[in-house]
Amino acid sequence: MTIVEQNSKIDKNARIEDKKICLIYTGGTIGMSRTDSGYAPIEDHLQMELNRIDDLSAEGMPQYDLVEFTPLLDSSNITYLQWNMIAEAIASRYDDYDGFVVLHGTDTMAYSTSALSFMLENLSKPVIFTGSQIPLCELRSDGKDNLITSMLIAASGKVNEVALYFGHKLLRGNRAMKESADGLIAFSSPNYPPVANAGIDISYNTPRLMPTPRGELLVQSIKPAKVGVIKLFPGIQFELFAPIVTRGLDALVLETFGTGNIPNYDEALPPLIERAISNGTTVVVCTQCSQGTVRLGAYETSSELAKAGAVSGSNMTTEATVAKLYYLFSLGLEHSEISRLIETDMRGELNQ
Repeated sequence: MTIVEQNSKIDKNARIEDKKICLIYTGGTIGMSRTDSGYAPIEDHLQMELNRIDDLSAEGMPQYDLVEFTPLLDSSNITYLQWNMIAEAIASRYDDYDGFVVLHGTDTMAYSTSALSFMLENLSKPVIFTGSQIPLCELRSDGKDNLITSMLIAASGKVNEVALYFGHKLLRGNRAMKESADGLIAFSSPNYPPVANAGIDISYNTPRLMPTPRGELLVQSIKPAKVGVIKLFPGIQFELFAPIVTRGLDALVLETFGTGNIPNYDEALPPLIERAISNGTTVVVCTQCSQGTVRLGAYETSSELAKAGAVSGSNMTTEATVAKLYYLFSLGLEHSEISRLIETDMRGELNQ
């Protein structure tokens, strides 16, 4: 774990023009260029596109520096290694900037915002993820507004958390999920309201924002973990998944029906869960529904999961659940403590 002292020299009340933002480009549509094989991230292409946006140097805009990862990645290729790179890029520059904007592909952005929300403990500066559905090189790109507004939010001094800005809304990072493959309003936060809305003005939902923390920034790197996700469907044959339930499986996330219900037309699943737990696997029950929460035992078809020792993911998204599991395993905690913390709100990721 890396400890970073909070810099008292940063003035959150300084003029926007005097603020300095670090742009971190990991890859993704916003900075891609046309190629013979379709859109692809090209080294130094984003800086060329930024140089063409006059508004970035307009009055009222913060100063910025660009940090570009090598290699640039389509977000489908993001792993825990890139989460560590983003966290390190922020930690190593933490004292030098008023805020950070991470430019990231949309496909896995909600996984990355969830992961960074856990990795950056006592965060007292904004870390805003954004991107676009259409590259900046195209006439109708949504990237310009997403970028400019994200930079203004990062310079505002009003946000102390990892958040995702897209389509005029600022969402808590570990509450966001991608809901549209091709729409410009690509993300939603079904179980938590936006923490800001961008219209004529940027309106902050202050009571919903994370409070300013006390203490030093703690940066936890993520270590590899073996996590599986099974989405239930009518007619599922649970015995097909028996081979993955081994002592090597760290965690299993079940995307169940409704409030945590499973089919009980056969008796294959409860023994499978009991075996997994006896092997030291943490089993977390989430819901396939975008809204609402898991309530184990509310129906007969979920009581078997509770009896077997599974824990509730409450109203966490699958993205937040997976990221939280990676984080907790990286802390080296005992199985019982991980199970307890899964059901505990740590970064505003669930309602208790």
